[in-house]
Amino acid sequence: MNNPTSPTLRATVVFAPVLLLLAACGGGTSTPSELSSQANGLPDITAASIVSTDVVHPADYAPEAESAIMENDASLTAIDATGASASSDIGSINPANVSTEPIPTTDKFLASVVGASGGRDPLKQPFSTGSIWNMPIGSGAIYLPANLPTNPGRNIWAKMPGIDDEHIVLKPTAPLTKINASNAAWSGRNRCAATGGLLLQVPMPSNYIVPNSTSNSSSSFLLADGRSIVQTQPLARCTAGGPGTALVKFASVDLYGPGITGAHGGSGLSAIGGSIRVGELRPGSTGPRHVLKLAVYAKESLYKCSSRSNCFRWPAVTSDSYAVGNYGVNNPNSHPSMKMGSLLAIPPATNLNALGLETVPARQLAWTLQNYGAYIVDDTYAPGFFLNAEVGPDGSVPAQFKADYGFEMEQKVQGNTAWMRDIQRLAKALHVVTNNGPSSIGGGGTPRQPLAPQI
Repeated sequence: MNNPTSPTLRATVVFAPVLLLLAACGGGTSTPSELSSQANGLPDITAASIVSTDVVHPADYAPEAESAIMENDASLTAIDATGASASSDIGSINPANVSTEPIPTTDKFLASVVGASGGRDPLKQPFSTGSIWNMPIGSGAIYLPANLPTNPGRNIWAKMPGIDDEHIVLKPTAPLTKINASNAAWSGRNRCAATGGLLLQVPMPSNYIVPNSTSNSSSSFLLADGRSIVQTQPLARCTAGGPGTALVKFASVDLYGPGITGAHGGSGLSAIGGSIRVGELRPGSTGPRHVLKLAVYAKESLYKCSSRSNCFRWPAVTSDSYAVGNYGVNNPNSHPSMKMGSLLAIPPATNLNALGLETVPARQLAWTLQNYGAYIVDDTYAPGFFLNAEVGPDGSVPAQFKADYGFEMEQKVQGNTAWMRDIQRLAKALHVVTNNGPSSIGGGGTPRQPLAPQI
């Protein structure tokens, strides 16, 4: 663990309420068919009732940077579908622990496919055609079972799925709003009051409120130039028209570039790329046509790494500060490919109709996970399995989901609902793409789906 008196930029976030750590873990099994025996009559806890206790951290948790503002930025280059390079800034979270492997200036995979044509709204699906967030799984992908637990921690209170809300604010003409520094972070202290000076200024609608909580509250703001995205966390803004607070500011990325990095502290990856967006996962839809993001219970799900540099893989640029001695300790036999930043997908040989999925949104997620996959971007720390979804001035994915399907998007194993069982089935079906890399994004070969249209 880091010394709290010498903070460095935040590693990751963790999501389950404190009561999860206190609840008895017994009785849970890892297969959906046995879950009915776990339905012990305990009342479920709604998302609304745990807003202020969404996240727990180690007792000595501390962010991982000497400063709340990361100014020592490096540059990454990626290749779009036309073969032209596009640059994107990457925050130097901790130079000693950040992968220095560059994205190559020639990409045989991308050069071998035909560039997409047509238009695409960058506010709905940002970043270049060749971005990791837009690239389909390729025919050259090599798969190994991810062996994700279907009942994380064998804990009936584990969230399956949990939802990591991401505040996506793409309103470049909105009033300029001050975001002041607050070191409340995930301590449980009130984030509403600043403890430091100005961190940054961002366009944000005056009526947009982000209440005090202990959640990740990652946020992305489109600046007045219409293409620079700055990311922060954890965001709070408790009074309409007033200033907000955050702990850290990440280096800006280009809306039209690769957009790899951002405010997911456990990996250094984007807080907008890969998010389930408002308008997606709707009735009648096929499924999001882009890569998704996951947070997993790292103690059980990830490789038991012995050094920080061995705890993550491309495209992640870091791991949690506590990764060594935490990742994989409850599953020391996990495959070395299962690290922070791993790309997970359902293999093409899997018949999605044979998974026994009971709900419409799960069938949509299955399609996306087979055709695009999902990156591991964070650790849940307490038992859980999390999706990342938009909340913001344009709406809330969890609220849209509830209106569409009549049940909460966030569920617990204890509830033994059809949606929860479906998420278990999807987790069980996931494999790690072992050969995902900068020269073989999605595993290389022929993409399973047409490339995203050019912006």
